[in-house]
Amino acid sequence: MTILQQDGLRAIKQCPHGEVPAYLRAAATEGAWRFHHTLTDYAPTPLRALDGLAKDLGVGKIFVKDESYRFGLNAFKGLGGIYALSRAAAQALGLPEDIAFSELQEPELQERLHKLVFVTTTDGNHGRGVAWAAHRLGCEAHVFLPKGSAQARAQAILDVGAVEATILPLPYDDAVRYAAKQAEEQGWLLIQDTSWPGYEDVPGWIVQGYTTLAREAVEQLAEAGVSAPTHVFLQAGVGAMAGGVLAYLADHYGENAPKFAVVEPEKIPCIFASVQAGDGAAHPYLAEKQTIMAGLNCGEPCMITWPVLRDLASWYFACPDAVTEEGMRLLGRPVGEDPKVISGESGAVTAGLLHRLCTRPALADLREKMGLDETSVVLLISTEGDTDPEAYQTILANH
Repeated sequence: MTILQQDGLRAIKQCPHGEVPAYLRAAATEGAWRFHHTLTDYAPTPLRALDGLAKDLGVGKIFVKDESYRFGLNAFKGLGGIYALSRAAAQALGLPEDIAFSELQEPELQERLHKLVFVTTTDGNHGRGVAWAAHRLGCEAHVFLPKGSAQARAQAILDVGAVEATILPLPYDDAVRYAAKQAEEQGWLLIQDTSWPGYEDVPGWIVQGYTTLAREAVEQLAEAGVSAPTHVFLQAGVGAMAGGVLAYLADHYGENAPKFAVVEPEKIPCIFASVQAGDGAAHPYLAEKQTIMAGLNCGEPCMITWPVLRDLASWYFACPDAVTEEGMRLLGRPVGEDPKVISGESGAVTAGLLHRLCTRPALADLREKMGLDETSVVLLISTEGDTDPEAYQTILANH
């Protein structure tokens, strides 16, 4: 393990040394893929080719998977939310685990379904996905947000059908514990996108749900004539999305797997800090700091995806907020004929990091170590659109 600090970035380099867990291999994720295709409003999100930006940065190709189009929710989280919620509902009612969403909406199940109540904690996007899914089944959803959350995020959750979206005076991880306690005391079903000992099935379903976007990207890259990307940058909060997508791509591409970089805010980098500890264990990052990357403002790694991120990534980055602001402006004010990508604070940090790596003279050595050059094919995932519209416009207007 090599630890670097250059030009406002902290980086760790390692050699991948593990295997993809069974629950994230292709056969195990097939159920999520089939389930999503039973949804009438399912459609793959666009994969944008940014050829002008690639030329400016001196790399071969840049592709951005634009998750702002997912189910009209402005973020990717609905993929995991609706799959996990439907699996949890089926389990609670003693129904087959591979049930289609349309079957859950059959009249003879409605009375039993309507008695189910779901609860979760969110930085915004996950809660919106859970509330949306619960509303579609005619169920209640109670959603809690950590302190510092924008009221616009809470309102967006109410707008898709939650009966409650309350901002608590607690940091994210304590808010998760609060939701878990409410589930236990009220008899509600907890749909949380992180895990701990004894709570693994639901987050496992959520992570499997996220692999659908990875499978879409594989098919879209193939259609664009790309057999495999050389680099994939994945942002991480608790690491559920990053772990699921990384595992799927590593399993699919095998010996041709790309180099994976896990990217976090420097103010609360729980994956980075856990890797840096060097003992193989996941460690909470206890400092109560706020980042504008609200969806990544998480201090405790997801235990079921931590081994994936620990063992299969090549690079880990902790980035200042200025990096994601750069990325938001870069994608929102595109180069030449490149398409515009509206990417929020948690969605654009990987684009900002790539730009900084490729343009800052002080990072030339780091860029060379990563193998970023004119032959590189880089895949980024813009995980959200302008989920805080006022903040988005303010950041875009700067510089």
